[in-house]
Amino acid sequence: MKLLFAEDDPDVSRSVTALLTRSHYSVDPVSNGYDALTYLTGGDYDACIMDIMMPGMNGDEVVRKARAAGSQVPVIMLTAMGEVEDRINGLDAGADDYLAKPFDGGELLARIRALLRRHESYSPDIVTYGDLTLNRSTFALSCHEKSVSLSNKAFQMMEMLMLSPGRIISVDEFMQHIWGWDSESEINVVWVNISTLRKQLSSMDSKTAIKVVRGAGYRLEKTDV
Repeated sequence: MKLLFAEDDPDVSRSVTALLTRSHYSVDPVSNGYDALTYLTGGDYDACIMDIMMPGMNGDEVVRKARAAGSQVPVIMLTAMGEVEDRINGLDAGADDYLAKPFDGGELLARIRALLRRHESYSPDIVTYGDLTLNRSTFALSCHEKSVSLSNKAFQMMEMLMLSPGRIISVDEFMQHIWGWDSESEINVVWVNISTLRKQLSSMDSKTAIKVVRGAGYRLEKTDV
């Protein structure tokens, strides 16, 4: 799952980004309204967490313009404690939920999960394909009686593959959806994680394989071997 987090306070941005990353979300943090609008309308996000007070353009305006541009990404608006008018304005602008500052990290994660459940692209915590089961709550990949715990990026890659079995996913798509626009990572991180996933599938004697389509990308296939 890929999230956009718009917050101009660097301390809050760092701590929340770390929390979301530990929870196996891929996060693009931005610190002003102009970048928030650019990313929200041009990126491939499952949800957005938007602070109201930001330089350049406030969160209400960002959401309003994003909705006018056709963006359907669900948004949680961060508001000041007790500011009912902020909540009303945010919801009227097109936000889906709000959370008052200061907030508990556990509540933020719960609200994100609830928002994703309500969104049309939501899929259940347990994803299956072939002889594989991916638990999106525990980040465990299982095959029959065997199970392995996936790293953050490997989990997100396997999640993409299992949610679209048979579809070719390019290296660029992995990079954009998981590592983000501003990542300094090289494309070899995709190859490294694919290699790790293949070894883990082999260790579990899975008959589901990650196949390379030369010059195009990777896809998940059932095999008879």
